[in-house]
Amino acid sequence: MKKFVKRIGAVLAAAMLLSSFSGCTKQDADKPENNDAVTEATKVEVNDEIRDIPSVELVKEIKIGWSLGNTLDANGGSGVSSETSWGNIKTTKEMITAVKDAGFNIVRIPVTWGIHMDAENKVDEAWMDRVQEIVDYAYSQDMFVILNIHHEDWHDPYYDTADASIEKLTALWTQIGTRFAGYDEHLIFEGLNEPRKRNTGMEWNGGDKEGHDVVNQMNAAFVSTIRGLGGNNEKRHLMIPSYAASSNGGALRDLVIPEGDDKIIVSVHAYLPYEFALGGDIAKREFIPDEGSASEVVSLMDTLKTNFIDKNIAVIIGEFGARSKANEDIRAEWATYYVSKAKEIGVPCIWWDNGAFNGTGENFGLLNRATCTWEFPKIVEGLMKGLEE
Repeated sequence: MKKFVKRIGAVLAAAMLLSSFSGCTKQDADKPENNDAVTEATKVEVNDEIRDIPSVELVKEIKIGWSLGNTLDANGGSGVSSETSWGNIKTTKEMITAVKDAGFNIVRIPVTWGIHMDAENKVDEAWMDRVQEIVDYAYSQDMFVILNIHHEDWHDPYYDTADASIEKLTALWTQIGTRFAGYDEHLIFEGLNEPRKRNTGMEWNGGDKEGHDVVNQMNAAFVSTIRGLGGNNEKRHLMIPSYAASSNGGALRDLVIPEGDDKIIVSVHAYLPYEFALGGDIAKREFIPDEGSASEVVSLMDTLKTNFIDKNIAVIIGEFGARSKANEDIRAEWATYYVSKAKEIGVPCIWWDNGAFNGTGENFGLLNRATCTWEFPKIVEGLMKGLEE
């Protein structure tokens, strides 16, 4: 168990407009919303010893992961109320315990920071406290945690905005790295999430030279910033993405890995086969392992192996999943296939759970956060089965 040294009595001074809905009991879920609630939080100082091991060894300890999507990365509302602004309920430790009990041993916590920063790039302390509280839900249970920046609108990779983006990026990661300096290797920092030229024809097609160059600049600035901080940050494992975290071969080949740093993990997002896993056609719900529909998965693993694994560079598929198309059994078979293929090359996978279940949109939800039960237990079983094959 982690050893926490608590500083007692740190009470958030401002009203935290959090929904009082929280998992995982019916009693909690039935409570009326209280927008006047003031939450007291005890800041926690952590001073744990960090192991000096390379990332290629660390990822061997990571089995499979779950993302707390559309939560701290939601950007509606204001202040800490943004956590529930996209419809998910307030996060509880019981939710994370349910995730752990199901067999997941890493939680990815996407966080939007820009709306919580002032003109001098200082993060609102109440927001930082809430992020730390949720990180500790997993960290205190000996789970791995990935903490990142997500849904930001200020770091699109253009030459003429690169300096401003890097200035804000380094200011942000200086604050995050300082707050979490005492956490051990179970806490991983992910510097960027899908940095890309938004709303352009190059957004999702692998990018261009300019996009690749600026992403490399931002990755380098992130790594340099964390390495220059105190505490355990010299040995912190850091994830860096390609342009858009794309699995496109060109984007991956252009990704620059910092020389002489053995604690770097490449972050890739891959919802494949695309038409089955992410595409909008609800009719594309079939997946037949080892036939044509599996070729995109096989190609991805071959690309990751050639570009990184064979070069002793660690990789985590930081986002994957297959949206619901009334096809739980098929998605479960796909999950087993996908995870088993990734395991063959030593790459852990993290399911993107955005808490969405209704309608015909991007419904990647697995965990019912109000009850801490699994809406699609066969998929969870399929994911775990993939680790055994």
